[in-house]
Amino acid sequence: MELYTNLRAGEKGAWLSIGTYIFLSAMKLTVGYIGMSSALKADGLNNTTDIIASVAVLVGLKISQKPPDSNHPYGHLRAETVASLVASFIMMVVGLQVISATVQSLFHPTHETPSLLTALVALFSAVIMYGVYRYNLALANKIKSTAVKAAAYDNRSDALVSIGAAIGIFGAIFGMPIIDKITALIVGIIIINTAIGIFWEAVQTLTDAFDIDEAETLWKLIQNVEEVIDLIDLKGRSHGNMSFIDVTVTVNPNLNVRESHDITEKIEATVKHFNPYCMVLVHIEPHEHNYAVEDDYHF
Repeated sequence: MELYTNLRAGEKGAWLSIGTYIFLSAMKLTVGYIGMSSALKADGLNNTTDIIASVAVLVGLKISQKPPDSNHPYGHLRAETVASLVASFIMMVVGLQVISATVQSLFHPTHETPSLLTALVALFSAVIMYGVYRYNLALANKIKSTAVKAAAYDNRSDALVSIGAAIGIFGAIFGMPIIDKITALIVGIIIINTAIGIFWEAVQTLTDAFDIDEAETLWKLIQNVEEVIDLIDLKGRSHGNMSFIDVTVTVNPNLNVRESHDITEKIEATVKHFNPYCMVLVHIEPHEHNYAVEDDYHF
């Protein structure tokens, strides 16, 4: 099934993040201690926490691939969304740590001058993480994975942290450490804002919210299906990158079972053409002239 193939493809992004974070954290911590850069050491410690977030995404993708069972008739696709939620919490903690460490450094300034090598390592790390971000974002859009998208945004945040560390190190080298503080505060706010966005999207999915624009499009498409007289109800919810749609339509009451079934297949084909990752459950009712049509959506 293409859905599970996409989930397996998403694992590549998680493994790429894990491998990159392990390499960069080891390099930053080593060079940070040798080059006397607290900013680079903090960036390295930040990457160690990112390993945990990437592992959470990987675990979520693996669980999502489990087939439906007696306790999960719709499958385990929402494990991917839970992984996004965990990643958002970790990003939030990192953002708060960056801001907290910056505020503390204002009251306990250091006068160490780091080496130029530490700044170059920070810039190198930023370039690497931006490349990983672009790869994971493209992969997430291709397979419609919220977990891989969360990992991509985490990669972008880490690229920004490394840029902030480089600016701070250059500021310390040239005798302007205040630049480090300003940049760190901005980066911390960006990380927290990104975490809030991922958290909100995950919560919306877990509470069965559904995109209004997509619902309106589906409503129009189904209403225009041949032999559908009225669309009286449409409900939608998301499980990972899958959408589950329940619709109730009215048809000519004189149709036989086979003819009514053919209409349901037309509806399913129409929705599948619009969104291949969509499962549709169609309920057929006989149309009556005095039928009370519900001119609204239900999510």
